Amino acid sequence: MPATFVVVPQWQGSGSSRAMRLVDGAEAIRGDLPMSSTVVVDVPLEAGDAQGTGVHRLSSIMLVRDRLAKVLRETTGTPITIGGDCGVELAAISHATQSPDVAIVWFDAHPDLNTSASSPSGAFTGMVLRTLLGEGVDQLVPAAAVDPSRVILAGARSFDPAEDSFIAEHNIRCIESDDLDTETLVAAVEATGATSVYLHIDLDVIDSADFTGLGYPEPFGVTAATLVETLKGLLARFPLAGAGVTEFAPASVAAAADDMPTILRIIGALNSATRA
Repeated sequence: MPATFVVVPQWQGSGSSRAMRLVDGAEAIRGDLPMSSTVVVDVPLEAGDAQGTGVHRLSSIMLVRDRLAKVLRETTGTPITIGGDCGVELAAISHATQSPDVAIVWFDAHPDLNTSASSPSGAFTGMVLRTLLGEGVDQLVPAAAVDPSRVILAGARSFDPAEDSFIAEHNIRCIESDDLDTETLVAAVEATGATSVYLHIDLDVIDSADFTGLGYPEPFGVTAATLVETLKGLLARFPLAGAGVTEFAPASVAAAADDMPTILRIIGALNSATRA
């Protein structure tokens, strides 16, 4: 099924001082997508209110979630969501996992497994996966939670203590950057029993020496070439249920242009799978 690109320039889930760069990043990516198969979700200008929950800008995050969910319900192609911050994955993954046979491969330097109580920042981007797994503020937890056994963390290398504890308690599979390759990842997905995959790609999974447009850069990530090769290999084995590409935060137009070839290779690998 051909891809539909859904651009969501949400910044309200980020805790970075450079959060507004996420809007520029989403727009830069949108400029290289086919207009005929691209939809843009309106994001409010206002920051939003926590409503006493401990999740910063909650009201805006809820509004964007609902708008994105509506677009996804009306989408006929395989959705590839373009952020924006990782919070856009709340609606995107909830939509994709309506089928019980989907594994989530979380390509991200951070596991995003905090709650509002454990988060050091209050930023939803660091809570989104935990929320999808059924633990979070009532306003955001989806009706059908994802089973932790269907989650694989790929390239994560910066953990908060509460995240470490949750991963150990639920025996979530983690593949370190140095071990990330097609064979290892395919075996991990096969072990979940899933028949298709949703791929979350926070661009900070890439080593910060290889990709600059990041709000939360981390060293010792995968190379861009390894990421693209692994995506292609995984998608040669499993159908793509959906994907998200998030957290592009270029410092300038020139910096965006430097990083765009990498992003387009990633999107190309995803898009090729939708045409297979």
